[in-house]
Amino acid sequence: MSLIKEMTKGFFKENPVFVMALGLCPALAVSSSIENAIGMGGAATFVLLCSNILISLLKNLIPSKIRIPCYIVVIASFVTIVDMTMNAYLFELHKNLGIFIPLIVVNCVILGRAEAFAGRNNVVKSIFDGIGMGIGFTLALVAVAFFRELLGAGQLLGVNVMPANYQPILIAILAPGAFLTLGLLLGLMNLLKKPEAD
Repeated sequence: MSLIKEMTKGFFKENPVFVMALGLCPALAVSSSIENAIGMGGAATFVLLCSNILISLLKNLIPSKIRIPCYIVVIASFVTIVDMTMNAYLFELHKNLGIFIPLIVVNCVILGRAEAFAGRNNVVKSIFDGIGMGIGFTLALVAVAFFRELLGAGQLLGVNVMPANYQPILIAILAPGAFLTLGLLLGLMNLLKKPEAD
């Protein structure tokens, strides 16, 4: 598989949220606005990329019996870097994302890629996998946030885009709206997937 295919598989074919149904907690919780979705996606992409690189470099040095705890320590280190950096330079976004930044440590997307990919492949492939899966995760968060912010607030990135007489659908930015939006987008993705050969 070429490196470009390795990277782009995370966009659609193996999208972490819409195809593999991983990382649904942040997809539901922080997708009330596009700004939050981009912030969480960027943080997760950084952690995914850096942890993929380090785990791929150390894979032959980590004993198989303790590989998961080692992976978690590596991931937690990069999450701490993201958390402290966002707190220092992007305080409002950090405050909006709240507990979901530290919870990146146990995000199934990141731990799953460490176990299934970075622990079995070279650094170059792991870099492209990390970038692709991170972008795919971010795109999924932004897609959910786009519809929730548009319908629930009549805005996109804080700018009013709906007519002046538009009555926001409040449920769209509340928790039930997250489930409904994600469910509809998952259904749409299933319709768009090519039928598999029998």
